[in-house]
Amino acid sequence: MALAVVDWGRTSYGDALARMRVLRAARASGSVPDTLILTEHDPVVTVGVGGADLTGLPPELPVVHVERGGQATFHGPGQLVGYAIVDLSERGRDVRRFVHDLEEVVARSLAPSGIVAARVPGKRGVWVDGRRKIASVGVAVEQWVTFHGFALNVSVDLAPFERFDPCGLPGSVMTSVERETGRPASVAELAPRAAAAWTTVFGVPYVRSEGPHPDAATAAAA
Repeated sequence: MALAVVDWGRTSYGDALARMRVLRAARASGSVPDTLILTEHDPVVTVGVGGADLTGLPPELPVVHVERGGQATFHGPGQLVGYAIVDLSERGRDVRRFVHDLEEVVARSLAPSGIVAARVPGKRGVWVDGRRKIASVGVAVEQWVTFHGFALNVSVDLAPFERFDPCGLPGSVMTSVERETGRPASVAELAPRAAAAWTTVFGVPYVRSEGPHPDAATAAAA
């Protein structure tokens, strides 16, 4: 079965979360293929099952507690978010390998920008020089189907990360494509690279479905 890639454009986090959960259930039933959702969010802090101390966050910044692994992170415009809906029962039910593969997708997406990024043993996410974190990764698994995924900092404002400890780390470790290259960068530039890397890492062709809010039926058609 081919991979699907759906591009939702910019979304509110709550709307994307609800639709992602629908697609996860649809994948579990076999009505849609493995799917990578690409999106960009309005400003929000999400907190995984690891919890977080959010003392100092401005009250106007929404906080959403979700079922993914990890602690807290920030999402905002200029960040490419990828939600991977994958049936691991067809991939050996190996969650660790899946997370590593997702990190590899991000690392390969960065190569055309001249950024050498990689996984770091003992640290989740994707790192530059092993010291600067350019992407966060956190997933959840239900019925052996994954959801949630990665958040790649492209041109996002990094200042909100300084207001808390993202993923339990000092906010100063966070970096972005623009910071690393010293050149303007955009989500629109990185999104097709992520789709191509998704294809390469997961090893099967994908079909791309356009649209701001594809539902399960749209994904199935893709």
